[in-house]
Amino acid sequence: MFPTRRLASQAGFLKRSADEFGRLAKYAFNAEGMQTPTKAYTLLDFEDKSSVEGCKTMADRVVGGYSTASLDYEPGLPSANIPPHARFHGKISTKLPPNFRVDRTGYAAFRNQDRGFWLFGRLYWDLDPYSYLALRIKSDGRRYTVNIQTDSIVDTDIHQHRLYTRHHRVRGTPKPSSRSSTSSDSREHMKEMYPRGIPEALGDAPPESTIISTSSSATTSGGTGWETVLLPLNSFVRTNFGYVVEPQTSIMRNRVKSVGIGLTDRIDGPFDLRIHKIWATNGMDELDAADDKRICGSDALPVDEGVRTGWAASKMHKKDADDQQKSKTKKKGLGGLRSEWDE
Repeated sequence: MFPTRRLASQAGFLKRSADEFGRLAKYAFNAEGMQTPTKAYTLLDFEDKSSVEGCKTMADRVVGGYSTASLDYEPGLPSANIPPHARFHGKISTKLPPNFRVDRTGYAAFRNQDRGFWLFGRLYWDLDPYSYLALRIKSDGRRYTVNIQTDSIVDTDIHQHRLYTRHHRVRGTPKPSSRSSTSSDSREHMKEMYPRGIPEALGDAPPESTIISTSSSATTSGGTGWETVLLPLNSFVRTNFGYVVEPQTSIMRNRVKSVGIGLTDRIDGPFDLRIHKIWATNGMDELDAADDKRICGSDALPVDEGVRTGWAASKMHKKDADDQQKSKTKKKGLGGLRSEWDE
C-alpha cells in the first residue's frame, strides 16, 4: 500500500516514515528477530511534552455527565529525582444527567491519538516479541485499568487489565445510580458485565503473573511514591463498552493502535495519577533498572537475570540437552539397542 497525495501531505508524514524505516533497519541489522529482545520498546515517554500533547482525554461529559478529566505535562525536579511526567487528574461524578436514556455515569480515561500513516500504510506498534506492558507511575490508589486497542475485527473492542500498584486499595464501593438503586439490579448488572465471573486480571487482588515491587518501605524515607508495574500481555481481557465478551481472544500484538488508562470505579471524588513512561519489555534490563532505582528509590524492581544474560543459561541448558541427545544416538547396531534397553 502506498499513500495518496493527500496522505503524503499530512504534517509529520515524512518524519514518521523516516523514524519507522530507521527502527526497522536497526531491527534487521541487529538480527533482533532471531532472538528474544532484551531492550525495552518505548511506546509513550512523557518526559517529552509532545507525547502528552499527542494524547486525548475522555469522560462521561460526552453523554451529559459531570465527570472531568485532564492530562497535563509536569516538569521534573532533578534535585529530588522527580522526572518530567504526565498528570492524569480530574473528578469523578456519578450524578445523572437529565437525559433519561443515560442511567450510568462516572468514568474518565485517556489514550494516545491515532499514530497516523507512513509510507506503507497505517502505523501500529508491534509488541509481538514482548511479554509485558510496563508502566512507571505514581498512584493515588484508585482502581485504574490499562486499555489496549488493536486493529481487530470489532473496532470497539478493548483489552483491559487492572493497574495494580503497591498503593492499590479498594476505597468504598461504587455508588448505584438513582434509576437502578436496588441491590438486585446491581447484581444483575455485574452478572451482565462478567457472565463467567470477574476475570483474574480485573479483580481486586493482583494475580501472581503481575510484577510489582514487594518493598515494605511505604512509610520510610526510601520510598518516593513512584513504582514500576509489569502487566503480562497474555492476561489482558477482551471487553466491549466495559462488558467482558466471548469468545475471549488474545491481543493482536503486532497491530496495536493505542494504549491508555481509564478510571471506572464510579466512586465520587478527585483522582490523581502520575505517569512517567509506558513501554513493552521482557523484563527489567540494567538500563531500566538504573532509571527505576533513580526514580523509585527503594521501591525499584531488580534486574531480570534472564534479560541481563540474554537467557544464556537457558540456551546453555538447551545446548547440553541437545548434546546429550546426540550422544545417545551415536551408537548404532546391537550396541545402540543394548544401551537403550539398559536405560
